[in-house]
Amino acid sequence: MSRAAHPFLLAAPPDAAFPPAELALAEPNGLLAVGGDLTPVRLLNAYAGGIFPWFSEGQPILWWSPDPRMVFHTDGVHLSSRFRRALRASAWTVTADTAFAEVMQACASAPRPGQDGTWITAGMHRAYVELHRLGHAHSVEVFDGPQLVGGIYGVAIGRMFFGESMFSGRSGGSKVALAALAHVLHGWGWPLIDAQVENPHLLGMGAVHLPRDLFLARVRALVREAESPPGGSWTRRFGRWPAAVLAGGNAV
Repeated sequence: MSRAAHPFLLAAPPDAAFPPAELALAEPNGLLAVGGDLTPVRLLNAYAGGIFPWFSEGQPILWWSPDPRMVFHTDGVHLSSRFRRALRASAWTVTADTAFAEVMQACASAPRPGQDGTWITAGMHRAYVELHRLGHAHSVEVFDGPQLVGGIYGVAIGRMFFGESMFSGRSGGSKVALAALAHVLHGWGWPLIDAQVENPHLLGMGAVHLPRDLFLARVRALVREAESPPGGSWTRRFGRWPAAVLAGGNAV
């Protein structure tokens, strides 16, 4: 254990400081604090410190910073050759911030192997929709005509994107959403997407481990940099474009 085997209890004011993420428990891996709330200021302070909330219905709010951390380099998202061949003939289109609440709801409803229920509670949904309204949370949507077939959402601070969840309504929908997000962020000069914790799907798409100390150093630098483009809705600057654009190479 890195310290006594219990998490910190957060102070009541929403702007109260988090303990340093380096003090998170070794078991369970990354548990740092308990309590607090999901107000915008609390959430933004958490992400800026390399911390995220993750808890189930009926639990207190739990805050985590695991070691190592799973991340994508924005020029390192991998799409298989077979998937790219299929994508060349796809009529899907990609947008941003046109259906944030719907993407969150689809992520909450998506079945997850080994999971019973969802950690995206009604309170989490309300909190991130509010962050989206304030211009800090964003979604990428994949459409087949008018039908939403994939998406991803997360939080942006400075030049750092913290991925929260993604879903596929059709096979490959989440892959397209993630690859499109990485493609655009790389063009904006944003180097990393936080993917939080390991799973085989993320590893297969090119996610890598960063030791927590290195991850925190990168995050603390990136969140202080001016967001380029500046905050607010991404709909116009992201545009609407064919998913087939992503079929051009191994990584986007």
